Amino acid sequence: MEIEQKKREFKLPHIFVLLVSIIFICAAASWILPAGEFERAPNAAGRTVVVPGTYHAIDSTPVGFFDAVKAIYSGMVDAADVVFFVFIAYASISILLSTGAFNGLVAGMLRVFKGKARAAVIPLFLIIMGSAASTIGMFEEALPFIPIFVGIAIAMGYDALVGIGIVSIGVGLGYSGAAMNPFTVGIAQNIAELPPMSGAAYRIGCHIAMIAVASAYMIKYAFKIQADPKKSLVYGEDFSRLAMDEKTVVESPFGIREKLVLATFIALISVVVYGCKFWHWYFQEISGAFLISAFIAAIIMRWNPNILANKMVAGLSEITMACMMIGIARGILVVLRQGHIIDTVVYGMSLPLIGLPTWIAGELMLVLQTLLNFLIPSGSGQASTSMPIMTPLSDVLGISRQVAVLAFQFGDGISNILWPTAFAPVVAGLGGVKLGTWWKWFTPLFMLILLTQMALIAIGIAMGW
Repeated sequence: MEIEQKKREFKLPHIFVLLVSIIFICAAASWILPAGEFERAPNAAGRTVVVPGTYHAIDSTPVGFFDAVKAIYSGMVDAADVVFFVFIAYASISILLSTGAFNGLVAGMLRVFKGKARAAVIPLFLIIMGSAASTIGMFEEALPFIPIFVGIAIAMGYDALVGIGIVSIGVGLGYSGAAMNPFTVGIAQNIAELPPMSGAAYRIGCHIAMIAVASAYMIKYAFKIQADPKKSLVYGEDFSRLAMDEKTVVESPFGIREKLVLATFIALISVVVYGCKFWHWYFQEISGAFLISAFIAAIIMRWNPNILANKMVAGLSEITMACMMIGIARGILVVLRQGHIIDTVVYGMSLPLIGLPTWIAGELMLVLQTLLNFLIPSGSGQASTSMPIMTPLSDVLGISRQVAVLAFQFGDGISNILWPTAFAPVVAGLGGVKLGTWWKWFTPLFMLILLTQMALIAIGIAMGW
């Protein structure tokens, strides 16, 4: 009698289970960690920031079981602006995709880039996405384009992970190496009392270095699965709703209507970029632009209102799970706020840096900011909370304030697509892959980028930047 022993593999819990578990862990932490807070006051620019040296204990406000359960609903309400933006933007993009216009775009790329030369698309779009994030702070606004790039990547002989990475890693690195992002470097430098956008040349160099590392990693993976599709981490999974078959794409019609839809898409991107930079657009205005582009596409394709509505409903249904992830993840922040332990964690994390050698303290600043992004995934929120502490701390440690700002940027940017409290579940959901699979593929690259960032921090300190 033969006994087969099956290897038991660790299986990541369903993402809803994981996020709700984190909510209850944070609620339990509110019973253990002391409640505390910093005093806050408006700075010269009128922004409310932490006053250094004012941390003090307050009456404990532990979060009970029922309050933790209610935080799931509260998180959804608190994240409503992001949730409904993703709903509208994704549904609009799905309508543009259904016209077949992007098949023509991919067909042209397949004709121009052949064999291994197709890998040039990876750094090209990492630069494009990163530039938008670096200058106008585009992040959530780029996520609805993930399905498009998943389709493009599959048609070029790669897989969904490459397509997800092109968009999410592109904007993540854009935030990490931002030259003039007003939501991160702008706020951080204001708090640190540095000239606006100063030090941009070195940050651009950092951005280029990180893009080079990411491109090398992604191209190596792309070549591997191009040679043997079975080596893909998502081999055998169904991406039929997003995939663009190469033969079908090349032979698909690309007439005047499809070209007009593609022109509409290009116009949409241009208008959104211009609106964000010069008209200070945010979710409400950008959602309106996405909807208008969908309506225009329907008119071009001569679809009646019922066809348009049915396609919109199909897009909304596809993105529901990802939007639920956003709301549940926000519940984590709700619990931390109710328990008044965010400031306690920030204060406790800053204490070990005091008295350390400069170069070690600089690296630990980066690690601290990266960990802090788990609790405060908002770039502006993290800047307003951490920089008032890190600024005087950097003075005490003999580290320049520019390096302190750089450590904040590095910690805030690329980890947004790693932490489950930020956008990791969203990018995985939009691309149709499991969160565990995304982590398995992205974590090694994240560690490479983190090592690159540590080297860049060390160089900045060594040259007195």
